[in-house]
Amino acid sequence: MTGVLVTGGTGQVGIELARQPWPAGWRLALPSRHELDLASAASIRAYLADRKFGVIINSGAYTAVDKAESEPDLARAVNSQAPALLAEAAQKRGIPIVQLSTDYVFDGEKDGPYVESDPVAPLNAYGVSKEGGEQAARACARHVILRTSWVVSPHGRNFMTTILRLAGEKASLDVVADQQGAPTAAADIAATIKKILPELLARDAPADRFGTFHFSSAGVASWYDIATLIAARAAERGRNRCEIRPIRTADYPTAARRPANSRLDTGKIRATFGIQPRDWRVVVGDILDRLLA
Repeated sequence: MTGVLVTGGTGQVGIELARQPWPAGWRLALPSRHELDLASAASIRAYLADRKFGVIINSGAYTAVDKAESEPDLARAVNSQAPALLAEAAQKRGIPIVQLSTDYVFDGEKDGPYVESDPVAPLNAYGVSKEGGEQAARACARHVILRTSWVVSPHGRNFMTTILRLAGEKASLDVVADQQGAPTAAADIAATIKKILPELLARDAPADRFGTFHFSSAGVASWYDIATLIAARAAERGRNRCEIRPIRTADYPTAARRPANSRLDTGKIRATFGIQPRDWRVVVGDILDRLLA
């Protein structure tokens, strides 16, 4: 029996991890916030004290990017301090930890996709807290830091569900067109984690199976491109017709600065684990099928 601790079980990736078809002998623990509060060191220590796991997946996070500017301590507690405690526990037990991270650890100034070895330079409090979580995870020798971008799913509040709702209510929407990246399905992130876990748990796992990896959808899109596709597909299904108009980041001020370039190079995870990311248009189309069904 392999016990898998999944934090953030009610988040997008946590929900999709629970939906994965796990083989016999794998048991997922998805504690609620009442059972395991990532903002509380005492709660984390108490939860881990008398429970045994074979691997820890830290998919829980403080993800309110703009709100983090006014709540940096809370963002740091969840995104930096909690991973430190989880990594410490994993190291003591000799088990792997998978730490989810983000494109927001970069400043977006690079001309081209970011590779894992590029220097980090987060622009906002959320990015700073997630970069702290990366540093913390490295305290465990058997760690995987999985950086991803623009996570979307049919669950909860994310860019896709928000645009679909607004496009159904309004005649037009202004959407930022000068930030580039790729919308990545929470389901694809979960499937990727599931695929690499057996290799991480192997006793003779080579060193190149651990470290930092990038995973995001194939292709490049702007928020405007994604919104345009969503509105068009919704209109094809008989929903409200909504015009999507491109604007600059400067025309849509937010509390937190965003990187203009969030493109991630996925060559390393392709070569190491044989992971083949799907095109972002396929990802958006599949999620829309579920949302519009």
